[in-house]
Amino acid sequence: MNTLHRAILRVSGGRLGWKAGGMPVLELTTIGRKSGERRAAMLTSPLQVGGSFIVVASRGGDDTHPAWFLNLRADPHVEVVIGGAPPRPMLARVATPEERARLWPEVTRTFRNYAGYQRRTDREIPLVFLDPVS
Repeated sequence: MNTLHRAILRVSGGRLGWKAGGMPVLELTTIGRKSGERRAAMLTSPLQVGGSFIVVASRGGDDTHPAWFLNLRADPHVEVVIGGAPPRPMLARVATPEERARLWPEVTRTFRNYAGYQRRTDREIPLVFLDPVS
């Protein structure tokens, strides 16, 4: 999906592809925990709280966390591109159990696919805050 999404952005000159399923799309760049290289992933953000974007580490309901999630746990300093704007430094943090308990019902009420992903796996799908760096 990342390849297809990037192709849509490239072919449209960045005019299409920054929204998907009613959610903003962002490009998250992490540092590979093993390689040390920059790794980019296209993600949707079902919620925004204040200046923070929230992303879901669902991997479609797989039993393993996505690589981008493992990378940001190892190094929470990330870059985020939103709407084709220049990359912004952000700090990633996993939602606390209390934050997830409060926000998960809101995510799944509006975007039901995430509830289906959670039903497919025994792992608790994390929510991640991408907080602006001041």
